[in-house]
Amino acid sequence: MTERAFNLLTTNFLHAFPNERVTLPGLLALLVRDEVESYPALRPHQAPAWHMFLVQLAALALHRACESDLPDTEAAWTQLLRGLTPEFPDDEPWCLVVEDASKPAFMQPSVPEGVKLESRVPTPDALDLLITSRNHDLKQAVAREAEIQDWVFALVSLQTSEGFGGAKNYGIVRMNGGSSSRPMLSLAPLAKDYARSNKPRLGAWFCRDVSTMLATRVEESARYEHLGYPQYGGLGLVWIAPWPEGEQLPLQALDLWFIEICRRARLSIQQGCITSVRGTSSTSRIEAKNMNGALGDPWAPVHKTANKSFTLSSGNFDYSKLVELLFSGDWILPLLAHPASFESEAANMVLVAQAFSRGNSKTEGFKSRILPIGGRISRVLGPRRQELHELAKKQIEEINRFDAALRLALTLVAAGGDADKRRKEHYALTDGARATLDQAADAIFFEHLWARFEAQEAGREVLQVEESRFLSALHGETEEIFEAALPSMPCTRLFRPRAEARARRVFQGSIKRAFPELFHTRESEDLSHVNA
Repeated sequence: MTERAFNLLTTNFLHAFPNERVTLPGLLALLVRDEVESYPALRPHQAPAWHMFLVQLAALALHRACESDLPDTEAAWTQLLRGLTPEFPDDEPWCLVVEDASKPAFMQPSVPEGVKLESRVPTPDALDLLITSRNHDLKQAVAREAEIQDWVFALVSLQTSEGFGGAKNYGIVRMNGGSSSRPMLSLAPLAKDYARSNKPRLGAWFCRDVSTMLATRVEESARYEHLGYPQYGGLGLVWIAPWPEGEQLPLQALDLWFIEICRRARLSIQQGCITSVRGTSSTSRIEAKNMNGALGDPWAPVHKTANKSFTLSSGNFDYSKLVELLFSGDWILPLLAHPASFESEAANMVLVAQAFSRGNSKTEGFKSRILPIGGRISRVLGPRRQELHELAKKQIEEINRFDAALRLALTLVAAGGDADKRRKEHYALTDGARATLDQAADAIFFEHLWARFEAQEAGREVLQVEESRFLSALHGETEEIFEAALPSMPCTRLFRPRAEARARRVFQGSIKRAFPELFHTRESEDLSHVNA
């Protein structure tokens, strides 16, 4: 057995489709050349952490070398990465396994004297951050035939995204408390085959984020001057610093783009296979608990008045959540959610919103939303945010009115057609249909919002056409959901014909009162059809 094994700088471990396996610097070169379509071994919940890690790593290396151009060769990236660890000529910080526990290994801090790591971790998925309710969502400790890259992804996921896991198991500081999660909100270029897929172009996205961070380094440093980050010489790779028990790193010792670690873990080779042990710590690695995650993370929204990073405590990145984040004015959008200076209005972009929905020592699932957004729309998120917010609020109010009509009508069926007999339990029976309507509205919300915004500049008549399109689409969806839900509403057989007839009358009457223009349009279309 060698003292150091699995060097990421010199050995091909990482599969970046459609290429053969490459080294870590080789992967960075492929990304610069935009030759990576996917990471076949990367689990969906690991994708945000992996992208942010690669971007931070590249930005740190280029900043340390006083370079701004992204090289496209493996040799150049190897030199840049070694420039981050000059005090380790044998590449220990880039090796997965280092026998000497007094030295760091990749994403693994050295183990101080007197500290024992006694909790055995047989597989990379058991090391990963994922905690699921009753281990149902995604089984843990099942990757018995794991590859080297699986350990790499698990380490990055754990050390840069984990939350509080019980006594002496502290989480990262780039989140608002231990039961939160690290969010990602970012614009990204669309993939080449965007007509068939909304996924980002991985290489173009990587280059965009790194270039934007480098170009705004001075401004961002001034913006977060109050945190004490040094302009030069700050620690970027937190795992290379000694971690004496009970000691914390102050923000004043770190680079603005520091890649953190939060847990003690070490990999070793046992019977020819990689295994791991982990331990606890008496305090968190970095001293920043009082900052509530507002640390200059270029992917994290921060609340304007509470000065805390965004937490997806429950739910999804649905239209109501994104309207709050993007348009309400309550949140400061992160650096990488703004268009870059070099991006044109004609650029095909997506907005990437990803985070764990976390509770107390558990997750409620990995949430991801990839939202197509034109270059022009992305440029008005800031200066014309209020206009978009007013249009969005109007659409939400329209959805609420259709929801109210659906709820009222279905409740009447459950009450046997007698409005005076409607009870609380009857209203609860409509929850499933209303959730279906909300999902249907979510699927079309932003497409129509962007169209409404563009139509404002074309005149009132064009705007009315777009408003009518949204209402017509919602009306059609609501009618289908109403008819599909009718048979599931409990009702005495004797009263069902009366109840359904009255429900249909109430349903159509509620919508007609709320949106009379819808029926004027329909009547005009029907009359034109008859005359033809």
